[in-house]
Amino acid sequence: MEATSPIEIDLTTRPEVTPFFDQATNTFSYVVKDPGSNACAVIDSVMDFDYASGTTGFTGADAIIEFIRAHQLQLEWIIETHVHADHLSAAPYIQEQLGGKLGIGAKITQVQELFGKAFNAGTEFARDGSQFDCLFEDGDSYTVGGMVCQAWHTPGHTPACMVHILGDAVFVGDTLFMPDGGTARADFPGGNARTLYQSIMRLFSLPEATRLFMCHDYPKERGVLFETTVAEERAHNIHVGAGRSEAEFVAMREARDITLGMPRLILPSLQINMRAGHLPPADDNGTSYLKIPLNLFSGGCGQ
Repeated sequence: MEATSPIEIDLTTRPEVTPFFDQATNTFSYVVKDPGSNACAVIDSVMDFDYASGTTGFTGADAIIEFIRAHQLQLEWIIETHVHADHLSAAPYIQEQLGGKLGIGAKITQVQELFGKAFNAGTEFARDGSQFDCLFEDGDSYTVGGMVCQAWHTPGHTPACMVHILGDAVFVGDTLFMPDGGTARADFPGGNARTLYQSIMRLFSLPEATRLFMCHDYPKERGVLFETTVAEERAHNIHVGAGRSEAEFVAMREARDITLGMPRLILPSLQINMRAGHLPPADDNGTSYLKIPLNLFSGGCGQ
């Protein structure tokens, strides 16, 4: 990876994108293959977690690993679009099996500082992003095989959100949903509706045919979908499409967000994901524990 000013995006390169849907968290993970080689990247992997029993597992991650091995691909990057609050990352598990570099946005340090304090993590928890192999700054470029890729900083949902552009495929994280799903909430610590609107407008500056891949979709009569285009979002997104102004969006988003509760897995997710998918250090009995801070957070879940 090299830090550069934003490169011209090569939308003539069309990577092969294979989605993997985790029904328990409504999350899409992706294997993205360079069309000119066997190199690939994994975007936003999921570790299984049963809240009631505290049990972790890797059914979804194993499916990704099996796919990569079956197709004789070489994993070069494992990308987290942000510190997810609705699922636990399987990035370290996949990396142990297949290698590759683990990357996230450089603003992860702000999230680590905030939630390291919230969960009273000790000095063992570094707040410098060192759990990751690469911290992306806005406009950084990297390669997957011969495909030049780019990371854009798109804050608003969280301060560390990054969109990743791999050829004509753009992985938007939680910034956008399908047009009938709208946009991400902006009321998490460090979130901001006005900033989110500006990040989305940056995405909308891409050519209309650019493919956009969602991190989440939620059950509807139409079935689960994961891919749309800039043109579709500009025209039809129910929160920010059809020329909706920044002021209109902010008013809508702020009114909506105060009605939403906390994501179901936010407390375990943040503790794991701020550590790049690693469990907290085991206690002297050999068992790792998650903390439940009492009366620190409030709310529930929704879009």
